[in-house]
Amino acid sequence: MIKKPKIVVALTGASGAIYAQRFFLYLEKYQSQLQHIDVVMSENAKQVWEYELENKEYTSLAYSVFGNMDFNAPFASGSAGYDSLIIIPASMGTIGRIAHGISNNLISRAADVMLKERKQLIVVARESPYSLIHLRNMTQITEAGGLIVPATPSFYSRPKSVEELVDTVVLRVLQIIGIQTDSFSWGE
Repeated sequence: MIKKPKIVVALTGASGAIYAQRFFLYLEKYQSQLQHIDVVMSENAKQVWEYELENKEYTSLAYSVFGNMDFNAPFASGSAGYDSLIIIPASMGTIGRIAHGISNNLISRAADVMLKERKQLIVVARESPYSLIHLRNMTQITEAGGLIVPATPSFYSRPKSVEELVDTVVLRVLQIIGIQTDSFSWGE
């Protein structure tokens, strides 16, 4: 029997709230393949969501949502046994803190836990262009065992809307954590 992953989804204040919104939509669709889902949002993530998406749908998520300073969240410790942390979207500030081991909030602490426990850390980086500092920080996370998945959509599936374009990134992240999706696959 295949083990269902226990995951945390983190949202930072980076632009690209639609990536998180679409990710939650697909988590709901594929929930039977997941054991457990928790969420952590920074205050800036809430502001960006409201500004970019013009709603407060994040307040009605079907998961436990933790504040970014709630160090009592179960995933703040490796003993809780989470399999993956997906930071979607990830700000360069968050990436910098993770790269340098600065666990000053729950998102950076959860990332630190994933790295030290040799679990899956997926960082959906949202910035353009990248500075040398950004590139070095992403390299450092990669060398520590994390995976950088830029919020860079693909066009193989010939997306016809912004949502379908965003989905090319979101569905790729789901595949990386082991979720079987019905998305476009190259060569099929």
